[in-house]
Amino acid sequence: MYWRSPANAKIVQEGQACVVKDDNISERIYTIREGDHLVLKCLVKGHPRPQVRWTKTAGSASDKFQETSIYNETLRIEGIQRVQGGRYYCKADNGVGVAAIKSIRVDVQYLDKPVLTVHQTISDVRGSYYQEKTVFLRCTVNSNPPARFIWKRGTIPIEQRKDQGVDIYEPLYTQGETKVLKLKNLRLKDFANYTCQVSVHNVCEIPDSSVTFLLTIGTTPPALRLSVNESLVVDPGKDVTLSCEVTAGLPKPTVTWSRYLNPLPRNSLVRDGILELRSVTPADSGFYNCTAVNNVGNPAKRNVNLLVRSMGNLTFQITPDSNKDSESIQMGRDLKLSCHVDAQPQDKVNYTWYQNAVLIYNSDSLIVLHSDPDMAPGTSSLEIVDMNFRDQATYSCVANFPGSTVPELRVDVNITQNSVTPPILTVPEGGQVVSVREGGTTDLVCLVDGKPRPPVLWSRADKDLAMPTGEWAVETRDGRLRLTNVTRDLMGAYRCQTAPYNGLNIKPRQAQVQLNVQYAPVLDPVFQDVRLPNYQFVTLRCIIQKSNPPRVASIRWTRNGEPLTSLTPNPQENPQLKFKLDPSNNGTYKCRVSNGVGSSTCTFNISSRPYNAEFYFDTPNPIRNLKGNNFSYNLQWTQREPAATDRIIGYWVNVRNMNQMNLFSKQIDKKEPVKGGLMSYILTDLKIPLSYEIRLAPITTYSTGDYVSRTIKYSEPYKYPRPSDHVCGFEDKHICGFSQDRGDNFDWTRQNHLTQNPKRSSNTGPEMDRSGTKEGCYMYIEASRPRVPGDTARLLSPLYNVTATRGPKGSGCLPYCISFFYHMKGKQTGTLDVWLRVKSIASVDTKVWSLIGNQGPDWNQANIIVNPSGPFQVVFQAIRGSGYEGDIAIDDVSVTKGKCKQENSVSNTVLIGGAPVLCSHPLATSLTFALCSYLLLLYR
Repeated sequence: MYWRSPANAKIVQEGQACVVKDDNISERIYTIREGDHLVLKCLVKGHPRPQVRWTKTAGSASDKFQETSIYNETLRIEGIQRVQGGRYYCKADNGVGVAAIKSIRVDVQYLDKPVLTVHQTISDVRGSYYQEKTVFLRCTVNSNPPARFIWKRGTIPIEQRKDQGVDIYEPLYTQGETKVLKLKNLRLKDFANYTCQVSVHNVCEIPDSSVTFLLTIGTTPPALRLSVNESLVVDPGKDVTLSCEVTAGLPKPTVTWSRYLNPLPRNSLVRDGILELRSVTPADSGFYNCTAVNNVGNPAKRNVNLLVRSMGNLTFQITPDSNKDSESIQMGRDLKLSCHVDAQPQDKVNYTWYQNAVLIYNSDSLIVLHSDPDMAPGTSSLEIVDMNFRDQATYSCVANFPGSTVPELRVDVNITQNSVTPPILTVPEGGQVVSVREGGTTDLVCLVDGKPRPPVLWSRADKDLAMPTGEWAVETRDGRLRLTNVTRDLMGAYRCQTAPYNGLNIKPRQAQVQLNVQYAPVLDPVFQDVRLPNYQFVTLRCIIQKSNPPRVASIRWTRNGEPLTSLTPNPQENPQLKFKLDPSNNGTYKCRVSNGVGSSTCTFNISSRPYNAEFYFDTPNPIRNLKGNNFSYNLQWTQREPAATDRIIGYWVNVRNMNQMNLFSKQIDKKEPVKGGLMSYILTDLKIPLSYEIRLAPITTYSTGDYVSRTIKYSEPYKYPRPSDHVCGFEDKHICGFSQDRGDNFDWTRQNHLTQNPKRSSNTGPEMDRSGTKEGCYMYIEASRPRVPGDTARLLSPLYNVTATRGPKGSGCLPYCISFFYHMKGKQTGTLDVWLRVKSIASVDTKVWSLIGNQGPDWNQANIIVNPSGPFQVVFQAIRGSGYEGDIAIDDVSVTKGKCKQENSVSNTVLIGGAPVLCSHPLATSLTFALCSYLLLLYR
């Protein structure tokens, strides 16, 4: 039998949850309160053990969990937020068949505090003889699910049908989160306290929330007045006080300060509507907003644009006569000198021009432009018309803020025919191509000459690529660009050019430098594990994918660190090594390839050792022995790629307890395993409650494979692991160790009278538990939508360990009694089956009881005698009938050793319409069995 099985998965919740219900056949809805802890577990099955991956979709785009994966069977989210709701997927994959994918929709429930706002209108009525005043009270809340609204005047709920002076409605496009109370033509009684109470029907035990507003004859919206102008310019280092005075508003408005797009500065203080900023800096500039709110009308807002003066670098430009396409200073032609400073506020900068330290006034030959329209905004220019010899001088541009403490900036430019020459940009000899090793540091150099000498701007020749700093251009004073920690993605052409400022404003000079990044060869494979039988030929190939420089300088092969041979490198061929494998030349082979810059290695682990075994994790629980405090364990495994190496003749089994005490190591003989074949070995005389580490390794004629280990410990399946007189009434949330089956369509639900859906059908399902109490719980299936006929739900008992294999006096297997109460009321009730699942290498399911159809409004008891041959579980299977009036419930389940004491017990029976028929009993005749099967099929 091939014991490699594809992955199977099911999602269960283990954290805080309000409701977990089925939405359709393939998905469940997990409802949780915001702030609670979400714990989802992906129960997987399959061999080899599947790997689990969690992903999420259908949530907020801002959710950090989106576009990420969690590789763990358990997904935990502490303090879940509403944006984390959505659909979560569990993917289990073990490389066998198609991966199993299950999903669950997480619905995060919340209810915020409602916000109540008041709006007033006044309209003329009957030709302006009098005015009618109408008030709208608007209540808005964020919630999931949509909230229910209740309006109260004082403590009395407002009913629209009983009061013609009010309207209650939901505005368009508000999707249920807003309700408006309209008070028409205000009356004296309308001046009162109004309460908006919101509720989400006690979902997730979320309490109701409310907000109250006192409506008076003096209720008015807020109004504000600022203590400063809307635009305020200050020097750095000063203290700034912004005051927002409330001039109107009842109730008293609340005043807040904020800053557009940024938080308030750390050194700010807000108190009673006053914002104080201490020792301001240019970074504190921005729009500051003062807002007054009293929930009446619209909020009152005032804005202040705060500008803290600052000045950056001062630059200049020399522009020859552009009409003559000139690139130098010439007598008799025009010349323009320009001056610019990056400042805040830009339009408040004052520029002053001097010639040989003498203030320049406008004249026929010297014209000052305080804002040059041909230049960047905030640029001042001095135009020299028809330049002559007396215009040769030192010109100074001074920039300052009048009346400010910000220091002024000054730049001097010497203008003569000899002091101004066009720039020349060159790349030094041998610098056109610069080679550097990856990770190193290098300089790209462009030499610039000229008077004055302008800065050099560096950029990538490919305009789509940014510089290493992330900028599109980098300025250098001397034309030298330093690159550190160079990587191969920086390889390519770099452009250098003269800047248009701090020199002649003419066509920029350009040059290019090629950066060549050298790196070690890139090889494939980096590592490869090769397993082969002895005395077969092996060929190892090391592929050179890329290299810079591409020429291979040397190739060296080693085995376990010892050199094998020196090969003459051939750039046209990839290195390879061929040899015959035997027990003496197993080991680690490395091919080291160098290109003079660096070297890289292909590593091959060549071995005739077999692959490791793979434990089978779906093994039944440990078996407790009848005598003493011992237990035994059936260790099961398969062999990974058994035919890859020499024939496997057995396995080493090593057992030690977790106190580091080795118990034994033993070689067990096994016939040559086949791929996927399940093997087993029974470990005996293990002590309760010790834990044991089991190590297992395959053996061939020449070697021993790698060990794999797992830990086992005897644990009771639940508090009642062995059949006893305990009766499970499903009163605790652990439901006595019962669990939902992974392969059914939907789940059983734990419920009592207090948690029943008040809108459920009255024609099906129990009113109370078997004992007749409202607080008592039971398990049931809900037959309403989205269930369809034939949907199946299975509930699994704990695994019961059989402590004796034969009954008294050799009368066969020891009998056990399964007793429970069932409730099957409804004209569309389906089928309730009981199966016996006996655990061994593979589970064997046998139907031992079945009942179909309406059994009336009462709880009925069933007792079943079974004779299991090994550890077993009891499976309660409910199959949905033809309609929604078909709920099925069970309660007070017990499994006891020995025969049932009640007189109405049956042995492996099927009941049709309440009449027992012996279908599956070993002594039943073939006629009886055929008749039972026919009636069962006919009834369905």
